Amino acid sequence: MRFVLFLLLAASARAQMIGIDSHIDTAQRVLIDRVNLAERSPRGHADLPRMKEGGVNAPFFALWVPTYYHGSEAIRRTLDLRDAMQRLFDAHPEMIALALNAADVERIVRSGRIAAILTLEGGHQIDDDLAVLRMYHHLGIRAMTLTHFRNNNWADSSTDKPVHNGLTEFGKEVVREMNRLGIIVDVSHVSDKTFYDALEVSTKPVLLTHSSCRAISDIPRNVTDDMLRALAKNGGVIGINFGEGFLNPKDAEMLKANIAKISAEPSLTGKALDDYAADEAHRDMVPQPTFGTIDDAVAHIDHAVKIAGIDHVGIGSDFDGISSPPKGLEDISKMPALRAALKAKGYSDEDIRKISGLNTLRVLREVTGK
Repeated sequence: MRFVLFLLLAASARAQMIGIDSHIDTAQRVLIDRVNLAERSPRGHADLPRMKEGGVNAPFFALWVPTYYHGSEAIRRTLDLRDAMQRLFDAHPEMIALALNAADVERIVRSGRIAAILTLEGGHQIDDDLAVLRMYHHLGIRAMTLTHFRNNNWADSSTDKPVHNGLTEFGKEVVREMNRLGIIVDVSHVSDKTFYDALEVSTKPVLLTHSSCRAISDIPRNVTDDMLRALAKNGGVIGINFGEGFLNPKDAEMLKANIAKISAEPSLTGKALDDYAADEAHRDMVPQPTFGTIDDAVAHIDHAVKIAGIDHVGIGSDFDGISSPPKGLEDISKMPALRAALKAKGYSDEDIRKISGLNTLRVLREVTGK
């Protein structure tokens, strides 16, 4: 009996150490700027030293491909990002390793390293081919956002004019295959109808990897209270997004105006397209004056907890994919300040551990089976 109790206590202690951010765009910096994440940098929002400092030891690295990469170009760009991350793993195995499931996360974190979960940020990256999806799974991909900024051929996006009324029949087949393979269905970026269609089809919990609450900041990328309730019923988790416009309603109009301005897509391929994407990434990351603060992040977490419940809320900062993080959460090293703010608001240590990682870890375990 004592030995069983010891094992339970040891398992609990291991779980307490898990800090998950369900969406960072740092892989872009590794590919585009050849950043060495093993070194602390004054640029960007995340690197391995700052992750350690912030207690984020299991980030979801998004292999994001802009929607103007079409067909085989989207696949090529995805593989370039996957290669960039593999070069990081190979160069610094003492600091970071690929995690394929929750058991891997726990094992890698116990060793004192960063456990990297790799994700796709847009269903266009499979080029309408389930065989490509299956090969991505072999390459270690464990989550996929169904859409990004634009609709794809089988799902509507929240920031485009609907054309499919949610998921097409092929889109539903994609969700079923993701369930079968053990790839998390990510319903950030999707239209409201796509969100509900995905939840109806999925037999596994889903993630809103980087979204916040529409009741506080009314933008299409945020979700309604009814969507939060549906997410809880599904067993899923929302990762609260720190992006400008997501948190503070004073920033929301600026964000919606910026979305409305984006229209033309380049007709380029290969290196010319990659150069265009690099220039755009650099432009988009220029800081802007914004109103968001750490208190706004706490308000969204608190609202989501009240609506969905404490077991269904996490963190999905969007660091390195946003230009102007909230004051007090300027980069990933500042995450202890968020935990302190939640503590001051009355959240228990166990509640904070759930929000900081255990809820998302549960979803990863249920979807991958380990």
